[in-house]
Amino acid sequence: MPIRLHDYWRSSAAYRVRIALHLKRVAYESVPIDLLTGAQRGDANRAVQPQGLLPALVVDGIAITQSLAILDWLDAVYPDPPLYPRDPLARAQTLARALVIAADIHPIDNLRVLKRLETQFGADQPAKDDWYRHWVIAGFDALEAMAPADGPFLGGAAPDVADLCLVPQMYNARRFAVPLAAYPRLVAADAAACALPAFAAAHPDRVARSTA
Repeated sequence: MPIRLHDYWRSSAAYRVRIALHLKRVAYESVPIDLLTGAQRGDANRAVQPQGLLPALVVDGIAITQSLAILDWLDAVYPDPPLYPRDPLARAQTLARALVIAADIHPIDNLRVLKRLETQFGADQPAKDDWYRHWVIAGFDALEAMAPADGPFLGGAAPDVADLCLVPQMYNARRFAVPLAAYPRLVAADAAACALPAFAAAHPDRVARSTA
């Protein structure tokens, strides 16, 4: 089935999906959508992503939106390697770790929120950076405590959906100079994941930066 990903090279949510596609060796066509120019709000992207956000995965003309929904679909259709444990309790714990990032850190630190802080409240760049770091630190404090002790990944012996959320967030944490010394388990899980070819292939530096 033909698969197209509405993508932006530095979108955290799209980065998660790219990792999953590479892990599962699923061929896809990238449709670059330039967030900085507002292309995500244009008619072409809204036709498949009514929120005017990223990513969207288009499969045989049908769009799937929201990165965790896309990951769930990929795991159902391409089960190897699995992104979720089979055991219900382990699955719940994995989702909880993933949602610390996908539900609690990322949504209030994304581009549209940072822009709103500027336009509505007059926040300058240092204030926006402080806002970003505050919420990353709050989430990472919790996630470090939730990380399994045995590792090397958040998923234990193999990366899971929590690792797919962690790696893009760590990339952004470094961009915004978030101190990471307090998070040895997260740093170790990120390093272990980034050493894998699938994670490396999905890295923003490996993605074409052309615009839609």
